[in-house]
Amino acid sequence: MQIINDLLSILDFEAPVTDIRQGPFQTAVLTRNCGLASTPHDSSPHHAKSPVKEAGHLLDRNADELAQMSLSSSDTEAAIGMATINSLIEVDEQKCEELNAADLIARKGENRKVAIIGHFPFIPRLQSIVKELWVIEKNPQAGDFGEAESENLVPQADVVGITGTAFTNHTIEHLLALCNPDAYIVVLGGTAPLSPVLFDYGINAVSGTLVADPQLVLRYVSQGTTFRQIKGIRLLTMMKERD
Repeated sequence: MQIINDLLSILDFEAPVTDIRQGPFQTAVLTRNCGLASTPHDSSPHHAKSPVKEAGHLLDRNADELAQMSLSSSDTEAAIGMATINSLIEVDEQKCEELNAADLIARKGENRKVAIIGHFPFIPRLQSIVKELWVIEKNPQAGDFGEAESENLVPQADVVGITGTAFTNHTIEHLLALCNPDAYIVVLGGTAPLSPVLFDYGINAVSGTLVADPQLVLRYVSQGTTFRQIKGIRLLTMMKERD
């Protein structure tokens, strides 16, 4: 996962780890800032598993050790690692704008072929705007395609939206390799790192989350919030070339 290693290489780890919360839908880590990531869903029996090996003792780790968890083979640990990375990124707000990923993809995808990795709430809106829409999901809903179809569909797309959880499950580099070189690529969601490092990998825009009120966000995460319910955040988009 060179893209994650590149993210790690630019971080300043001299920051205290003061809080870690992992709810059923969102994960939050408080270091220099507060960072978010989506909590993976696993409906299989868990009694014999240890998704987070040192659960209850993570505050004993430093920021570097927590961020390195982004490389873990456990998706649950990797979510903590990605939230830590997001908490350590110093987001350059002058390079961002308050633009929702749905609006950006709708604009870029008008009358074009669009592939979205992950079933997002804005999918119905896109259906009346784009020429062709393929939604690729690990747990497909009606009209979605399974993960295996990404090999065939993603290369055909003019615009590709990739969920930030592709960092957590370590599929991001494979998905990027499938994209047509001329495709407009957006990485989106609370897990998406708002870092220009991503532009080195052919990504055109990152639509992520900046935590404006850490204590409010931590409270929401602890009480089982979904991303759409959470308060105290700002939705920002960083583009390689603003237009």
